[in-house]
Amino acid sequence: MDTYVFVYGTLRRGEINDLTAAAARAGLPAPEYAGLASLRGRLYDFGDWPGLLPDPDAAPVTGDVYRIDPALLPLMDAIEEYDPAGGSCFVRRRLRLEVAGRLLDCYYYPIDPAHIGDAIRTDATDWVVHRKTRMR
Repeated sequence: MDTYVFVYGTLRRGEINDLTAAAARAGLPAPEYAGLASLRGRLYDFGDWPGLLPDPDAAPVTGDVYRIDPALLPLMDAIEEYDPAGGSCFVRRRLRLEVAGRLLDCYYYPIDPAHIGDAIRTDATDWVVHRKTRMR
């Protein structure tokens, strides 16, 4: 069974935790880009990184979907500081997304609402665009 991930923030291509670059540094197979997808939710700006809070009434947030070697999931957990025992800022969840006309089950890392704190809720629907615009 193939493993897919939906990435919406720093794991996207060209960002500080670029998934392909992270896999290469760890000696893991390169993720295979499957396409763009979106998930209804709200982006929160934590400064250097975003958090996504799913919300069926919100606008769709854009992200990239990759097919990955399952060995990459622990590395992604480390990057997101995800602890399956709980208490982490991010949680790992699964969802089904439409990608290039196909429905794919994907892992993703939404924010735990308890950890939003002073993060700024944005109206952005694409973290990369928001980050670049914010820097001007």
